[in-house]
Order: sequence, then structure tokens, then C-alpha cells
Amino acid sequence: MRADVFVSYSQPDRSRAFELVSQLEARGIKVWVAPRDIAPSAEWAAEIIEAIGSSKIMVLVFSGASNSSPQVRREVERAVHRQVPILTVRIEEALPTQSMEYFLSAQHWLDAFPPPLTLHCERLCRQVSALLGAAAAPAAEPSAAAAAAPRRTPQAAFTDEELGSLQRRLAHHVGPVAAYLVKRAAVTASSWTELTAQLAAEIAAAPARQAFLEGCRSARM
Repeated sequence: MRADVFVSYSQPDRSRAFELVSQLEARGIKVWVAPRDIAPSAEWAAEIIEAIGSSKIMVLVFSGASNSSPQVRREVERAVHRQVPILTVRIEEALPTQSMEYFLSAQHWLDAFPPPLTLHCERLCRQVSALLGAAAAPAAEPSAAAAAAPRRTPQAAFTDEELGSLQRRLAHHVGPVAAYLVKRAAVTASSWTELTAQLAAEIAAAPARQAFLEGCRSARM
């Protein structure tokens, strides 16, 4: 399901996160939230990545629990990498850890405490609507030449051993989603250089990207 808003939260905050979801959807805003919108047979990591990439904004339900959640941190990293604006909704007095602050310092913040949460929902919905309006700026039309260009097909095959090595290297930087990212990139990449470049682009920090590329080059020499 393509949605306007991806809601990221930690499990202890589930009830408050779904209260926000209910308020947003009551105003006609399409929301994607796990586990509700993950199909029973779907790959969890793949669904999360696709949902973040196709959403216009992320609403982060921020608390002490989400602040220390590796899963929430990975979702925030993906949103920043995909240039998806983040609206951080603090539901309690909590300050981000250094790693979270790195990703959230330039994002939008809104305090939704003290309780009850319903007192803050109207302001939240107005903020979300404003961000959605900003994200809806029309994109440039593709040129006729670009539209007519044939789709590129893979020209090089990669062995299971090579892809497994890439997955292990990438997982060091992005976690379990590496398996899905490698599988997806291998379908379209036409060379080892293109494949590793696509995967390196998934790593947020420039020094880590460079280290990944150098390791990939050394592995194939």
C-alpha cells in the first residue's frame, strides 16, 4: 500500500502510535504502520524499506523506548538516506542519543506531552498536512528521449558466493536489510562496479561508504 505517512515507533509505545494513526486517518491521510500493513507472507525488512521509500514523510513517535531501539534507528536512517522528511513527535520528556541526534538534528520536532495525547493531535495533523503540502510540489516531466530510452538489462551475472560476500559486508553498516538490498541491486546492475556503487549509496556515512567500496574492490582483485 502506497501511503502519505510512514509511522515509526517502538513496541512499548504501540497504543499511542496507533492513536496518532487513527487521528491522521480520520482526516483522510493515508498511513503505513507495522505490523498492520505488512502482508502475512511478506518479508518484513523488504516491506519496511519499500514503505519508507514510497512515503512522503515519516512520523517518528519519539520516547525513551524508541530512542534506544535499533529497529527505530534503522528506520530513521533509511528515511534520511531516502530524503524523506521526518516529523519527530515527542510523547515524553526524552532527549536523543548521539546516534539519533545525528539523524534528527535537522528534522521537524513537535512535543505531544503532557498527556492525554488527544490534546496534541490537532496540532500534529496540521503539521503533517503542511509537510505533505510541501512534499507535493510537482516533479519535472521526463524528457521525451528519456521516456523512449530502452530499459537496461543486466549484462553480468554474479555468483552466490559474491553476493553472499557483499551481503555480509553491507550488513555491517545497515543491518539485516542488507540481504534485500543486495538481491534488489543484483537484478539491475550490469557490472560489479555498478553493483557495489548502488549498495554503497545505501550507507549514510561517507567514510563507511568509502571503506565498503575499498573492501569490495580488494575482494575482487
